Amino acid sequence: MSALPMNDLESNFLSERAGGCGGLLFKRHQSRRRKLITVATVASCMTAVFSLDALAAGPRAINWLHLSPMASPPPRSYLAMTYDAASGKVIMFGGVDGAGYLNDTWTFDGSTWTRVTGTLAPPARANAQMAYDAATGKVVLFGGYNGRSYLGDTWLWNGITSKWMKARPAHSPKAVTGPMVFPDPNGRVDVFGGFDGRFYQAAFWQWNGSDWTQLFPAMVPYGRASAAVGVNEVTKEVVMFGGLAAVNPVNTWTYDGTTWTMRTPRTQPVWVYSASAAFDSNLNGVVLFGGGSGGMDQNTTWEWSRSTWKQLSTVQSPPAREGAGMAYDPDLGHAVIFGGQKSTSYLRDTWVLVP
Repeated sequence: MSALPMNDLESNFLSERAGGCGGLLFKRHQSRRRKLITVATVASCMTAVFSLDALAAGPRAINWLHLSPMASPPPRSYLAMTYDAASGKVIMFGGVDGAGYLNDTWTFDGSTWTRVTGTLAPPARANAQMAYDAATGKVVLFGGYNGRSYLGDTWLWNGITSKWMKARPAHSPKAVTGPMVFPDPNGRVDVFGGFDGRFYQAAFWQWNGSDWTQLFPAMVPYGRASAAVGVNEVTKEVVMFGGLAAVNPVNTWTYDGTTWTMRTPRTQPVWVYSASAAFDSNLNGVVLFGGGSGGMDQNTTWEWSRSTWKQLSTVQSPPAREGAGMAYDPDLGHAVIFGGQKSTSYLRDTWVLVP
C-alpha cells in the first residue's frame, strides 16, 4: 500500500508537538510468589503493607494509583518508553518540553526513576518509539522528530551495561516521526508506518539484530502515525488502534506474526492519536489509555480482550493526556504510565494500573 499525504491541520499538529512522606510511594518487594506494595500516606506518613494476592481474592476492582517516586524525570511528552527485560527495569528516553527536545535516558525500578549519565546517547528527539528485542536482549529505538528533521537512525540500548550504541544497518525504514515500534510475535522488533513530513507510511519492517528487512504480508493497515500499539504476550497478538492518517484511522488491526487483519469490534474507543498502550497480564489484555482526539485530550481506559474493546471503570484516573509513555513491568506487576501533556501543559507524574 502506498504512502498517503496529510492535510494542513495534521501537518501543523506534528510540527508543534513532534512530530519519606508526600503522595504515595510504592516500593517493589521482589518475590515471585507474592508482590507486596508499601504505601506511605501524605497525611499520617503511616505505612500499610498489603498483598496483591489478597486483593485478587476479593471482588475485581480496577484503579489507577498515583506514585510519588523519590526522583522523577522533568516534565515532557512524546517520549519513548518500554520495559527492558535484560535489566528488569522500565527505560524512558527523550521527548519534548516547553524549552525544546530532549535526549536524556531514565530507568524506573518500581520505586524511583534514575537518570543514566556518562554515556553516549541518541540525539535529542520526540515521538520516537522503542521496543525490546528478545532475540538480542537489547532495546531498539527508531525514528522521531527534532524540530527540524524527521529521523531515521536506529539505536540499541544494552540494559546490562546501561549504554546506547548507534546501529549502522545497510537498509532502513524511511525517516519518520510517530512510527509504531513493537515486539513481533516471532520475537524480533517491528516498525510500521510513521509520517515522513509529507506522507503517512504503510511500510512494514523487521529488525534482525544488525539490519532492517522490509516485510510484505498479504494485508497491512492503512498508512498512519502515532497509533496506539500493544502486544498480548499470551496470545502473541499485536493490537493497533487509531493514530493520524490521511485515510480513516478509526479502526482496530491485529497482527499474528504472519499478516494483519482489520477487526470489526462491537465497540471501540473514540478516535485518538498518541494514546498509550501496553499488555497487562493482570487483565490478560492490551490496555489503552488517553490520547488526543480532535484537540481534546482523553483520560479513558480501554481493554482489548478476545475480539472487542471494553471501557474500564476506574475509581480514579490520571489526568487527560497525549504523548505519555506506557509499559508493563512484570516484576512490579503493573502497567506504568509516565508524563505526556494536556493541551500545552507538560506532565511528570507516574501512575500504575492495579486490578
